[in-house]
Amino acid sequence: MMNILWISHFVPYPPKAGMLTRSYNLLREVSRYHNIYLIALIQEKPLRTMFKNTEEGLIEAKQNLSGFCKSVEFLNISRGSTRLGKYIIATGSLLSTSSYSVEWLRSDSMQQAIDSILEEKDIHAIHADTISLAPYVENIKNRTMLLTHHNIESHMMLRRAEGTNNWLKKLYYYIEGKKLEKYERKVCPLFSVNITCSPLDSERLSNVCSGLYIMEIPNGVDTNYFKPQQLDVVPYSLIFAGGLNWYPNLSAMEFFVYEVWPLLKEKCNNVVMDIIGQDPSQDLLDLSKSDPSLRIHGFVDDVRPYISRAAVYVCPISYSGGTKLKVLDALAMEKAIVANPVSCEGIDVENGKSVLYAIEPEEYVECIVKLFENDNLRVSMGKRGRQQIKELYSYENIGKRLSELYTSASRK
Repeated sequence: MMNILWISHFVPYPPKAGMLTRSYNLLREVSRYHNIYLIALIQEKPLRTMFKNTEEGLIEAKQNLSGFCKSVEFLNISRGSTRLGKYIIATGSLLSTSSYSVEWLRSDSMQQAIDSILEEKDIHAIHADTISLAPYVENIKNRTMLLTHHNIESHMMLRRAEGTNNWLKKLYYYIEGKKLEKYERKVCPLFSVNITCSPLDSERLSNVCSGLYIMEIPNGVDTNYFKPQQLDVVPYSLIFAGGLNWYPNLSAMEFFVYEVWPLLKEKCNNVVMDIIGQDPSQDLLDLSKSDPSLRIHGFVDDVRPYISRAAVYVCPISYSGGTKLKVLDALAMEKAIVANPVSCEGIDVENGKSVLYAIEPEEYVECIVKLFENDNLRVSMGKRGRQQIKELYSYENIGKRLSELYTSASRK
């Protein structure tokens, strides 16, 4: 049994959204095999969304995580915790060679906490859960160190630059992406293992920096939590669930409601759609007020009943990286999915089997109507997706794989 120092850029609780779900479940599963010492930075916005206040969220998170971690410590972000602070960092990064994505998580207290635990405990391996945490450990010598890439950040930023028409934003994202590429080349070789979420992201990282030891630890699903529920499916109903404060999700929903939705309503005037995710834009909220069939819910405590009642899950994310946990969750709940191929990158699905691919608005309409009108196809796709999830993406198996990676990496 090893002692693992896991440093995180967010409090990995509750397991109800994206990376929170991944990190929480991996920590829980790995703790069955190793001792975990967790140090996490506090990002207040998710906590305020899911709890009455930040303090309540931190108390519950510490109680829960302490149930399987040897120690749990939460620390404040020094400068990047406020909108003004982030703006200052972003402006400063334009005038320097440093990247905003790296600079915004700087915290003296985090560095002190890491240095302290390395002195006090016999730590066998350090796991940095994003490249933005690399500055805290890049000067450490003679330690087994692992770095997670939830996305290949430079690739995602450059893809974002391609996807915007605003030339100022395009320039900023391009410069930021190139800075991240340079930083990835600098720090990734310092880690014993670079962990990606899919073979595709492994390939992207290798293209940036060759010669790395890269292993895939895919995103997964708690298949006991996300499973079919005994609820009646609402005919002609759609759903999307994902935090709307993350630009790929917001961009996807803006595309869908402005480009796809009007065409779809011409074909199916009784169609309804639920959009679930924290921090919906005012434009989406205003649109929902004028169209009762388009329902914007914001954050909900339990997304499963909404997914269960929907006939079709849509995921029109057209740029990003990593693998989409929202897609895995929907597959686990036996939902037929219509998605942009980018949404399914890194997930072992086949077009026409457990998902239908669409890019243009007309393609979305065609695929959605096809599923609305063919219950047998919709049900068979859902069952096939659930079976794939159980075989390939259960956290029990993924957590065991990560635990074995710690052991093998420490022997190198």
